[in-house]
Amino acid sequence: MTDRAPVAVVTGASRGAGHGIAAALAGRGWLVYGTGRSITEAPPGGVAVQVDHHDDAAVGRLFERVRRESGRLDLLVNNAAVISDDLVGKEPFWEKPRELADVLDVGLRSSYVAAWYAAPLLLASDRGLIVFTSSPGSVCYMHGPAYGAQKAGVDKMAADMAVDFRGTGVATVSIWMGILLTDKLRAAFEGHPDALAGFAAQAETPEFTGHLIDALYRDPELGEMSGHTVIGAELGQRYGLADEGGRTPPSHREMLGEPRTPSSVVVR
Repeated sequence: MTDRAPVAVVTGASRGAGHGIAAALAGRGWLVYGTGRSITEAPPGGVAVQVDHHDDAAVGRLFERVRRESGRLDLLVNNAAVISDDLVGKEPFWEKPRELADVLDVGLRSSYVAAWYAAPLLLASDRGLIVFTSSPGSVCYMHGPAYGAQKAGVDKMAADMAVDFRGTGVATVSIWMGILLTDKLRAAFEGHPDALAGFAAQAETPEFTGHLIDALYRDPELGEMSGHTVIGAELGQRYGLADEGGRTPPSHREMLGEPRTPSSVVVR
């Protein structure tokens, strides 16, 4: 690693998890390119880039800009996903809008495309990392089959890309985030601070995942974790990291399930 600020691309950084991750990385000295369809505000020390991840060519232009302006890339956080408010309905999938399947495009396919464009830049650095943001919906029923398939898909993508990157210095990891204290969720508790505090005890801020990713990138044993899916709260325990207010987010492993261990078999 050099003395220059490491460079990251965080997709889906206009709000929610992506915005918090980008802000946390920027606060820890990263130069962050944060993407979004309608992004207008960059995190401190960051660069806001308007990108529609439905458009492969636009994604290619993003990474060309990173190469031209920064000359390097050290980290890609694949977070962009099409998420609808209809996702959390209790109806079976056929009674929900067909458009919920879009998460298999922007969410799963878009992660592959971003990694495809990022790979040459990451390989040129001394050390590289691709992180996929995921959730226990990978293994338990959560929000329906489209959401579950997307999360299971990115976990498997991290495992398979690690095989191709083996021996190169580039690692791939999928991180299960917990219940997120986004601005939207906080607004739902407006006027009820006690209820928010009780809920927050079981949740974590989006920034927490950003701090975890920074620690993961700097971990001397990063290569040993490549290809695996990890639970963010447990990663926080590994690195001794606390969340907002000194809270230690809980792992929901026992309640929601544990990450699948990828097979070591490689068929080419």
